[in-house]
Amino acid sequence: MTLFGDPTIWLPIVFAGLMGLSILIYVVLDGFDLGVGMLVSQVDDADKDKMISSIGPFWDANETWLVLAIGLLLVAFPIAHGAILTALYLPVALMLFGLIMRGVAFEFRAKVGHVQKKHWNRLFFLGSLITALTQGFMLGFYIMGLEWSAQNILFSCLIALCLTAAYILVGACWLILKMEGELQQRAVSWAQKTLMVTISGMGAVSLATPLVSPRIFDKWFSFPELLILAPLPVATGALFVVLFFLLKHMPFKNDHYAWAPLILTAGIFVMGFAGLAYSFYPFVVPEKLTIYEAAAAPESLIIILVGGLVVIPVIIGYSIFAYTVFGGKARTLRYD
Repeated sequence: MTLFGDPTIWLPIVFAGLMGLSILIYVVLDGFDLGVGMLVSQVDDADKDKMISSIGPFWDANETWLVLAIGLLLVAFPIAHGAILTALYLPVALMLFGLIMRGVAFEFRAKVGHVQKKHWNRLFFLGSLITALTQGFMLGFYIMGLEWSAQNILFSCLIALCLTAAYILVGACWLILKMEGELQQRAVSWAQKTLMVTISGMGAVSLATPLVSPRIFDKWFSFPELLILAPLPVATGALFVVLFFLLKHMPFKNDHYAWAPLILTAGIFVMGFAGLAYSFYPFVVPEKLTIYEAAAAPESLIIILVGGLVVIPVIIGYSIFAYTVFGGKARTLRYD
């Protein structure tokens, strides 16, 4: 049996990789527009329009990656899909409620009078907040093994707050790139305030993950794995330090390095995701179900893979095109 000779081995790995990549891209891309959605509560109406115009061309495309990730889970790992969504039924329902509220508010706020617009702005903020909190809760609950207990719920609530802060951080970094003048300075201040909460959240996840499972503890703290994996937390810490000192001195003259906080934050997200992926592999349902046990039949996966190899490059191409066309500083919001 070789890695590429037996489809029951390499196909689950391929689909786990595609699903993980979709989740990672979603967290980074939709993370910044969720963050902007929560930050609009901090500014006046004119700045609200400007901030929302910065995410207008991208926010619905960003959510495509969430749909893709859930779709891959459903078709490639149907048993795991049932187990995970059964355990997370309530937070998933709340997340969908938040996403719908946010999408409706985004469209209606531009088509109503001044008084009604304030109500839709509040709903846009609430939809973004509910979505961020529920995603953080689900992350914490997944790490704790999808078991309902008071301890697990408290930990999940902590991670919900920390992931929300991380989304605000990446949203502020997006605004540093897209805004100018006073609003850009305020974005720097928002990023500084949420950076420490994000560090705390990543620290809590890093401590809890090996403690909930002896298997994960051994994967990280055995030799020579401890030495081989050391660059991962070291690199994450270095990114946090560079981001901290960069934000302390921003904005720079002529808008130099305005892109850097967003890239550094994305790098931190990638490092955190890599650590989680290494910890839980090969399990898709923590400590209960591996990707090999949960995978659909190889014949089905081959057909789905062909479709995926068509769809995923199209989504990537569309996203690159959109970010290229609508690059540069954000301008006044217009719907005509």
